[in-house]
Amino acid sequence: MAVPPSTYPRRLLPLFLGLFQGALLLFFALFVTYDEPSAQVEDTSLVANQVYSTFPFFQDIQVMLVVGLGLLLTFLPRYGFSALTHNFLLLNFSVQWALVLQGLLHHFHHGQIHLDLHKLLLSEFAAVTVLISVGAILGRASPCQLLVMATCEIPLYLASEWVIVTCLGVLDVGGTITIHVFSCYFGLGVSKALFRATQQPLHPKETPTTSSDLMSLVGTLILWVFWPSFVAVLCQPGDAQHRAILNTLLAMSASAITTVVASSLLDRDGKLSPGHLQNGSLAGGVAIGVVADMAVPPVAALALGSLSAVLCVLGFRFLTPLLARKLTLHDQCGIHNLHGLPGILGAAASIVAVLVAHKDTSGSHPSQLSPAGGNASEAVEGQGGSRGVGGQALCQAAGLAVAVGASLLAGLLTGSALRLPCLARPPERLCFDDLLYFKIHDQAESPGPDSSAEEGALALKEQV
Repeated sequence: MAVPPSTYPRRLLPLFLGLFQGALLLFFALFVTYDEPSAQVEDTSLVANQVYSTFPFFQDIQVMLVVGLGLLLTFLPRYGFSALTHNFLLLNFSVQWALVLQGLLHHFHHGQIHLDLHKLLLSEFAAVTVLISVGAILGRASPCQLLVMATCEIPLYLASEWVIVTCLGVLDVGGTITIHVFSCYFGLGVSKALFRATQQPLHPKETPTTSSDLMSLVGTLILWVFWPSFVAVLCQPGDAQHRAILNTLLAMSASAITTVVASSLLDRDGKLSPGHLQNGSLAGGVAIGVVADMAVPPVAALALGSLSAVLCVLGFRFLTPLLARKLTLHDQCGIHNLHGLPGILGAAASIVAVLVAHKDTSGSHPSQLSPAGGNASEAVEGQGGSRGVGGQALCQAAGLAVAVGASLLAGLLTGSALRLPCLARPPERLCFDDLLYFKIHDQAESPGPDSSAEEGALALKEQV
């Protein structure tokens, strides 16, 4: 019996996820394994120390992404279930997809991929780009559209990161350029292509309430507490990791205080904006990532945190309305203000740090500015010591240009693909509402006695 057209979109999501998980089960059964247990005591102790030193950071990042970021997205009063659940779904989907792609590209040896905690951590970093990017279209896209967006973004991110870190040798241990800048402009490109030149009016369900803003602020506080782990986890244990934690704490403390100052000064009555607090307090963590483990003085971390908060608040106050009016650019969560502008500021700071901080080091090789582990150190070592300080500064600028340009182009192409009717983009009147995707038992919060049934019927019949 043929599936009625009205129910096809509702069966597309479980079909898509079921096929994906089934394919991954087969792939893992055939190609993925763990390393063989070591028989030598020295090797066993080394592996244990690596796990015990990494896993606490890994847990912190899990709390950030699942709880902190999920709650941050609940500022839409009638979209809380969807924001939390879709964030959780995209994280798990993207991590598994990144594990497969990274395994095939970098870790496929003798027909096997050996899985460890470090590879899983790198896959979580890839998943972060998706969780940030979807903020631009939050509430106006269907789950199928979000999953297709994640499917496209993960390989594009991996390619971009390979060019920026491996080919150009950019120093970016905290992912300011590779993660925050890339995901921001990818999301904006998707938004521009998906909604094209149509002006998106203020939706009646879009205005936050006191309770939704409070939940979102709780998410901000959770992210603020655990952010140093996100920045420092890939640093080499020791001085570099210690310095990254301290710099991140200083930058985020300064951004929290400066956000209050800037938000109050911009209001005629001196009152604070919840949206400014929810985002500006985190801006320092975005900006500091690229220089967190460099030999920069503490005052530089404070200054960078303050400047990033000012940029974020000014972006919400002036730039977002300007872009919406002049470019018809829709940015639901303000990812340009939290990730784009502070990310560009951090990249500029890294250029200055590379040019200035080398005067205080014993050698001239730029790798001494960032003794980080993971991506950054591998990229620098790959240059063979032939790159001067000026060349490293140019590479930092080139990395930023690649991140912005590649992500915008990739986002525009992905957004065009998301316009396919089969992906069931919700009608405008049904955006920002959990009733489209969830069974809500508490009908007291519904706007009217017949609204649930009416909107449910519309959801089945209308396709855009």
